[in-house]
Formats: sequence, structure tokens, C-alpha cells
Amino acid sequence: MSETPWDKLQPDTGIRVDGRGRHDIFWVRMPDRTPGLIMKLSDHVEEIHPLPKLKNLSLSYRHVDGSNTLCLTLTDKAQVDIFEALCRDVIDAAEAADTVQSALSKAVQRTCRWHHLLRGGSPEGLTIEEQRGLVAELAVLRELAVELGPRAAIEAWKGPEGSPKDFETFVVHVEVKARRGAANAKIAISSEAQLEAVPGFDLYLKVLDVDTAIAPAGPTLADHVAETGLKFHSDPTAMSLWEQRLIAAGYRDEEVDSSRSWKIGTSRTYRVADGFPRITSPLPPGVSNVGYSIDLHVCAPYQVADDIFLCS
Repeated sequence: MSETPWDKLQPDTGIRVDGRGRHDIFWVRMPDRTPGLIMKLSDHVEEIHPLPKLKNLSLSYRHVDGSNTLCLTLTDKAQVDIFEALCRDVIDAAEAADTVQSALSKAVQRTCRWHHLLRGGSPEGLTIEEQRGLVAELAVLRELAVELGPRAAIEAWKGPEGSPKDFETFVVHVEVKARRGAANAKIAISSEAQLEAVPGFDLYLKVLDVDTAIAPAGPTLADHVAETGLKFHSDPTAMSLWEQRLIAAGYRDEEVDSSRSWKIGTSRTYRVADGFPRITSPLPPGVSNVGYSIDLHVCAPYQVADDIFLCS
């Protein structure tokens, strides 16, 4: 195993990454021996809230030696090599910033970007099907923002965090699927958890036809993102969370194909209840991560008003 920056650090100690660096960034070994990275923040820096919740990582603000810091730690020590690569990428992004405030923003954004990659996302950007799915989720997010308000809506968008359901409110869970309008009336389900109801919550499946073409007219993915972002401008907390969710979803402005347009067509909503065609747990011993397809024609008896989950 190759040497890491934390190998020679004792618990509760640290060493500056680069003595000539623009910002105060340190490799640290936490009291419980967890490897980490901290960046000192000056008193006038405004904290970014809320910070994203990340699998196998912890991102938080901590007071260290009298100074506020952004602290990134690894909770799964088996991934230390990947964590080092993540930290070095975060360092490069932060050091490119002129101010500590900008460095904080870039560090949080880059961490969110790695969250997408660690969940299996492509470093080359979103695939066509991932873009199709994002367009559909953004359409639902806009509806929720109007009905619930910006903060409640963006907090309900759980898909980018890796949740089995795309949206979760206090009483309703919604799984969103996008399909080509001319495709067979089938949708793909990626796991047994996607359509498994949680006690106390109604579960809905919302299917949108989303078509794309290289065309001189029509909204691009960036247009759909911009339209959705307008829903959160009135609430700084919601806006910050919107930006984090978008990055965690794998979206980057510079990777958008400006010649590709996206059109949303027919939308259908189904209540997932007893008898709905699906695979759920418990599964046979040794079987997990089950993917399968559902014929929407068979789902017809469960179709409900398209906006019913907004009224729940």
C-alpha cells in the first residue's frame, strides 16, 4: 500500500499541505485516528449552509485552535486511497481561488462533485439517459417548489444524495422515471428498494416522456436548470442547497451540449399500492440489487391524477 499524507501523523495533529499555498489547508489526523483535511476560515468568511450529506465522508465546520475550519473526514477507512485523491482535487480547487470565501465555495462544490463520482457517475459528465432523468426530476422539482415553497421542495429532492426515492416529503415519497415518448411502454427499475413503500408514507411513481434532439430551437438542459433555479432565488438557504444538489447530481454548465434540446411531453402518475407490479424485499438469500422492467400498460389500474402527490 502506498504512503499517504496521514501515515506519520499522530492523533489530533496536522501538517500544512503547502507552506507556500494561498490558503491555510492542513492534512490532519483526528483524535479517533480518522484521516481528514481542514481549511482555516477567517472571521469574516460566511459559512455555506447546509453542507451536503455524503456517503462515507463527513463535511462539517469545526473550531480548531481558536479558528473556524471546514473539516472533511473519511468515515470508511478502507477508501483512504480514493479519499486522498479527493482531498488533492479539493485542495487544487481551493488554491485556485483568490479569496477564502471563494475557496470555501469551491471546496464544497468539488466535494459534491466527488460524491457524484463515488456513486458511479462518469467523469466525462452526464450520459444522455442521465440527462433525460435530470430533466424529468427538475420538472417535478418545479412543481413542488410552487406547491411547498422553495426550501421544503429542495430539501425533498433526495435523488442526488443517493436515496432510493427521488423525492421525500413528510407524508409522500415519489420515484420519477423518464422515457422516450416513442419507446415501448416500459420503464427500468434499478433496485428492489425503489418501489418499496415505507410505512407511514404514500408512494407514487411519476413517469414523464422526455425527448431530445439536436435542434436549433427548444430548451437545452441548461435552460431547464436555469428555469428551476429561479424557484429558489428568494431563499438563500434553498439556493445554496439547490446548487449542492445540482452538483451532486453530476451537472456542470460547461459540459452542456448547447445544440441539444429537451422536450417534456406526457406525464403519468401511479399510486404504488398492493398489487402494483414490482419486486420488493425480502428477497431470496444471496439476492440483492435487483434490476427489472415494468410494463406501464399493466400499471393502468393504478393511474391517478397527475398532481395528486402535490395535494397529499
